[in-house]
Amino acid sequence: MSFFSSPLDSPSLRLSWLAGLSEKMLGAGSKNDLLDLIDDALSVPRPGGDQAVLEGLADLYRGQVGHVGGVFDQVDRVGRKGLPQVWVGDTSVLASKAVNAAGRSATRMGEAFQGCATVLLTLADAIGAAQRKDEQGRGQLLEQKKTLGGRDGFFDDLHENDEEEWDRKNAAHFGSSAVGLMHDAVSEAQEATRVAARDLNKWAAEARAGKMETSELTAVDKLMLADTGVAGADAELNEILTAGDLARASARMDLLSLDDETAMERMLAKSDSPQERAYLMKALAAGHSVAEIQEFQNKIHGKDPDWLRRHLTPVVTAADSMDDEGLAPDGSNNNKDYVTFDGQRWIQGGDGSEGTCVASSTVTSRAMVDPVYALGLTGGPDGQQDDPDAFRQRLVAEQHRLHTEGDGGENWGGMGPEGQERINDTAVGSATGSDYERQDLNSPADRRAVLTEVENSVAQGRPVPVDVSGTEGAHAMTIIAQEGDMLQVYNPWGSTTWVSEDDFINGHMGKASNSDLPNTYSVYLPR
Repeated sequence: MSFFSSPLDSPSLRLSWLAGLSEKMLGAGSKNDLLDLIDDALSVPRPGGDQAVLEGLADLYRGQVGHVGGVFDQVDRVGRKGLPQVWVGDTSVLASKAVNAAGRSATRMGEAFQGCATVLLTLADAIGAAQRKDEQGRGQLLEQKKTLGGRDGFFDDLHENDEEEWDRKNAAHFGSSAVGLMHDAVSEAQEATRVAARDLNKWAAEARAGKMETSELTAVDKLMLADTGVAGADAELNEILTAGDLARASARMDLLSLDDETAMERMLAKSDSPQERAYLMKALAAGHSVAEIQEFQNKIHGKDPDWLRRHLTPVVTAADSMDDEGLAPDGSNNNKDYVTFDGQRWIQGGDGSEGTCVASSTVTSRAMVDPVYALGLTGGPDGQQDDPDAFRQRLVAEQHRLHTEGDGGENWGGMGPEGQERINDTAVGSATGSDYERQDLNSPADRRAVLTEVENSVAQGRPVPVDVSGTEGAHAMTIIAQEGDMLQVYNPWGSTTWVSEDDFINGHMGKASNSDLPNTYSVYLPR
C-alpha cells in the first residue's frame, strides 16, 4: 500500500507527460528506446469515471421533476383561489406573496433537477467517449509493441538494417499518433468534468432558501428572503441576497443573543417592502452588529424599492447584457452597461483619470456585498443624499484611502500584489468571511484550471479580482458573476460586460477593457 499519489494522478500533469512521450517517440533512436516509451505511455492511468453510475444519477434527478411539478400544481391552485390580505411568518409577509414565491421556487426547483440531469448525462457521454478514445490509443500502442517484437540484446542494438529501421520509424509514427489519442482523451475528460462541476455548482448555489438553516426564521420567511430581487430588474440575475449571503446571515442569526434576535425580528417585521427586509439581512451577512443594522434601517425605512436599488446595489445586470453586439474600435465589447449613481459612474478617480484601478475595484466590490457601506458612499452620513457630485467626492476619497492602505504608487497610480491582496482582505473579505489568496496564471492551462474555483466563488457572491496585462501595462478588474460559460466583469473605468471562458483562457480579455490589455495573469481567490 502506498501513501503517496502518483504525479500522473493529476490530469494536467498527465497531459504534459503524454505530450512529451508523443514527441519523444518520433525521435526515438532505437527499438529499445521506443519500447520503453510505449511502456511509459501504457502506464498512464485511464480516464476515470463510471458512465453507468452517472446515467443512473441523471435518471434519479430527472425522476424528481414530476414530483416537483405536482407541488407547483398544488401551489398554483392555492394562488388562483384568491388569498385574503393576511400576514404569515415571523417577519410579516403577505400570504399571497408567499404563495407566489413558493410557485417560483417550485419552478426553479424543477429547472434545477432537469438541469442537473442534463449536466450528468452530458458528462456521462463525454466520459464514455474519452474512455473509448483512450482504449483505442492503448490498443494501437499494444499493436505497435507486438510489431516491434522483443527487446534487442546488446549486440543486436549495435546495428539496425534498413528493414528494422523502417519498422522502428513506422511504429514510432503510429505510436505517437496513438499517444495523441490518449492525450485527447484525458483533455476531453478533464474539460467535461470542469464544465459539469461549473454547472452543478451553479445549480447548487441556486438552491437558495435551503442555504438558511437557522431555526430563528420560518420557512416562509426564508423563502421570501431568497426570492427577493432588486426592484425594476431581472430577478434571476439580480437577487439581493446571494447564496453566500443567505448562508452567512443564517449562521449569524443563530449566534445572536436573545435581545438582539428579538430586535432583528422586530426590524424585519417593521420593513415596508421585501427589498428592505432583504437588505437588512444582507447587512447582517456582511458582519454588522444589530445596533448598526438598526441605524441602517432608520436611514432606509419607508424608501421605495427604486430608491433602495439606486443607493444600495451598485451593479444591476440587464436582461440583454449577454447579447453579442460585436466589438468597438478599441477592442472592447459594444455591449457594456455603465455602473452609475444618479449619472455619476463608479469609476476610478471619479472620471477615469487616475490609476487607482485596484483600489477602485475593491471599493465597488465592497459596496456590492455590504449595503451599509454602499449607502455611506451614495447617501452620505445621514443616508439621505441624492447628489452625484457629493457621491463622487466620497467615492474618490474612499478610493484614495484604500490606495494608501495598500501602499499604492505615487500620484494615485498602481499597486503591488501584496497591497492588492491586503485591501481585498480588509475591505471585502471582512464582509464575506474570506481570505484572499493570489494565484499567478502563466499559461492557458493555468487559467483553465482555476476557472472552477473562480466560478464557484462568484456563484456564492464573492467577487474575484482579476489582473490583466498587455504591451501598454497592466490593469485590475473584478469578476462578479457567471452564467453558463460567460463571466461578468466589472471594470473600474465604470462599466460591466460579459466575456467567455475562452476569452479568459486564451488572451481576449481586452473585450472587458481594450485590446491593449488582453492577457489574464493573476486572480485573487477568496478562501
